[in-house]
Amino acid sequence: MINKSSPLPIYYQLEQGIKEMIEKGQLKPGEMIPSERELAETYDISRMTVRQAINNLVNDGYLVRKRGKGTFVAAMKIEQPLKGLTSFSEDMRARGMEPGTTVLAFNIVPASTSLAQLLDVREGANLYEIRRIRLADQLPMALETLYIPCMLVPHLTREIVSGSVYDFIEKELGLTIQSGVQVIEASVARKMEAELLQVKEGAPVLLMQRRSYLNNGRPLEVVKSVYRGDRYKLTIEMERSK
Repeated sequence: MINKSSPLPIYYQLEQGIKEMIEKGQLKPGEMIPSERELAETYDISRMTVRQAINNLVNDGYLVRKRGKGTFVAAMKIEQPLKGLTSFSEDMRARGMEPGTTVLAFNIVPASTSLAQLLDVREGANLYEIRRIRLADQLPMALETLYIPCMLVPHLTREIVSGSVYDFIEKELGLTIQSGVQVIEASVARKMEAELLQVKEGAPVLLMQRRSYLNNGRPLEVVKSVYRGDRYKLTIEMERSK
């Protein structure tokens, strides 16, 4: 793993070696890696060099430190392609994970001026306001708040939104969800978000805001989601413009 005559910095070689072991499954999620002292002795390098490599891997989301316990391989990030409109439940099942939901709030509220414009309803119209924690294999992945016009989706209940809202809309109501526009920003977890997502306050998160449409052009929902940055990554396929 370490070639001291290489022009590549030793910390970088160690970093790449550990990363390769993780990617090949030689080090598995949740497995504790050797201590800084053990790695330094194994490769005959300084603990400062080892610490730099470990810090970089922690910052990149490959490793996670647990106070008083050691450094562990982080859970693999879920990859989300930026094409097509899918539900959270569909995304998780496609990756062999079991989706879950904890409903924090289910209310009917009057549409504010901004929401009325986004959802093409009159100001004060009834909206479902739904706040949920989305889970993958029982671990929190995202904190989600969505607004849906009551007149478009009648008979929505707290029990229904504990599962897939998209399934109910398409399979039970026979509506077709056609498209969506999503904006993604980098952010940090605020106190409440950190507590609900089980991350540290100030930890990196992905802030996603989406407006989805039915096939007749009517806006269906406005969604704001806060995704854990250590569990989620986004990919996009691109072709060079001609």
